[in-house]
Amino acid sequence: MRRLTFLFRPGWIALALVVAGFAYLSLTVLAPWQLGKNTTTSRENNQIKASLSADPVAVTSFLPRQDSSAPEDQWRQVTATGRYLPGVQVLARLRLIAGKPAFEVLTAFAVDGGPTVLVNRGFVRPSQGTEMPTVAPPTTDTVRITARLRDPETAPVEEMQPFRENGTWQVYAIDTRQIAAITETPLTISYLQLMENQPGALDVLPLPRLDAGPFLSYGIQWVAFGILAPIGLGYFIYSEIRMRRRESANREAARESTEPVTVEDKLADRYGRRR
Repeated sequence: MRRLTFLFRPGWIALALVVAGFAYLSLTVLAPWQLGKNTTTSRENNQIKASLSADPVAVTSFLPRQDSSAPEDQWRQVTATGRYLPGVQVLARLRLIAGKPAFEVLTAFAVDGGPTVLVNRGFVRPSQGTEMPTVAPPTTDTVRITARLRDPETAPVEEMQPFRENGTWQVYAIDTRQIAAITETPLTISYLQLMENQPGALDVLPLPRLDAGPFLSYGIQWVAFGILAPIGLGYFIYSEIRMRRRESANREAARESTEPVTVEDKLADRYGRRR
């Protein structure tokens, strides 16, 4: 045990704490985060693929009530008959589409015999840098639209709250609960994203690329880092013990080589050589 007392020195204790903390974060936070993103992306890709070959169905099949959501049917094509509510319109800001900034236009849509849903009509480019552009209002006549089901986005941080500019609310995330609160309009939890050539459509949002991304490999890397970090610490400890043993052996050999030679030793060596 005396050979391991060096491990209780401040430097080694600090190193052990750093390695333990890194391994803990790698295995419990960073790896699950990347693997979770891979699961979400793979799920979304499968939903998009399935939606490409499925026929549109009535939106009320998935969103029959005001509190309805359809996370398992995201991207599914649906149809809805009703009318837009131009007075309930919100802009989602800080969007990047095709590498350029944009606003997404969100307008409430009252479904005949069903709930009121939020419809993403597409995007518009800002005017003069980042200023809010003029948005063409949708028709107020009864129309039939075809769109895709979408899950709401996560509400932004507290510092990024909705604000009103020129009579129009602007938000940082398509959080239907938040939008329902600021517009005082009950909305379904899931919302709709318009497809091409639909009444009220602006520049239509493209479908995401069917790419799983690097999340799986990143997750595996963090798992490997979390496992290798303690192994590396163990190797450093083993190397330190070996080095200390070697130094101890060298000191012992040097001490023996410098011990004084007695008369008896000299006589024994002399007569022994003569024989």
